[in-house]
Amino acid sequence: MEARLTTLPVAIVQGQALGVFDTVLEQTRTLATEATRLGADLVVFPETWIPGYPVWFDVCRDVGLWDHAPIKQLHGQYAAASVDVTGEEGTALAAMARDLGITLVIGASERVARGSGRGTLYNTLLTYGPDGALLNHHRKLMPTHTERMVWGAGDADGLLAVDTPAGRVGGLICWEHWMPLARQALHDSGEDIHVAAWPTAHERNQVASRQYAFEGRCFVLVAGSVMRASALPTHLEPHPDRVSSPDHWVMRGGSAIIGPDGEYVVAPVFDEATILRADLALERIREESMALDVSGHYSRPDVLRFEVTRGTRRR
Repeated sequence: MEARLTTLPVAIVQGQALGVFDTVLEQTRTLATEATRLGADLVVFPETWIPGYPVWFDVCRDVGLWDHAPIKQLHGQYAAASVDVTGEEGTALAAMARDLGITLVIGASERVARGSGRGTLYNTLLTYGPDGALLNHHRKLMPTHTERMVWGAGDADGLLAVDTPAGRVGGLICWEHWMPLARQALHDSGEDIHVAAWPTAHERNQVASRQYAFEGRCFVLVAGSVMRASALPTHLEPHPDRVSSPDHWVMRGGSAIIGPDGEYVVAPVFDEATILRADLALERIREESMALDVSGHYSRPDVLRFEVTRGTRRR
């Protein structure tokens, strides 16, 4: 499938993470429907939007303690609410994309429901086409810091851009944007649109996202969530030096849209739930590649060689 339009209408959902795992699919459909009413053909959600980013590992006490009953209980609830890509939740997401006629890119905590890896969770980015087909399934290569208590290490099977009616779409999750070879794998696969999925996109994450756009000569959709401390699990105690009140923003959003020259098309939005909307002029990708093309005329395959190892996924 090739891009249908030279101008692509896109939307980023910067939603309020509810901290209520069993209602997030319903909330997702409501927000995706609102984005399509704004005219978007490509709709993007943040990192682990379903069932929500486990920000409590960063802002609450005692979550790293061994055999700690409150966090074990929370992990069990989180795992149960995570997405079985081949099961009920994956079917619901496919139907959502099909019913709305959109290309849907959404972050999820993935639960392996069967096979040798049964019970393992992955930090995953899913891309669905407007016919409901799962076009890409990327698992974060290396969970970062406390994330390793939640998710397993991913693989390279989804480390590529795929053809969609919205052009060639790829994505990386959070700190993968600081992995030079992961970035190069995406550049080599030929992205028009890159989804930079974050829990929240603060300053250094903005720097990484703008660098990615400049380096890859592609549009970058920066997706982050917002969440107040009042939505944290009630049986965990926040760190007083990190949470000042129930109204404190523990995730601030920072969603933005960046052009292939590294400049903002839509500047970052913080501390509010919103939908960012823009029409992207795709011809700018070709124009900006005149100055830099790290997989084409500015590459030196005779000097530098790069290989991606695929086919290692645990199903």
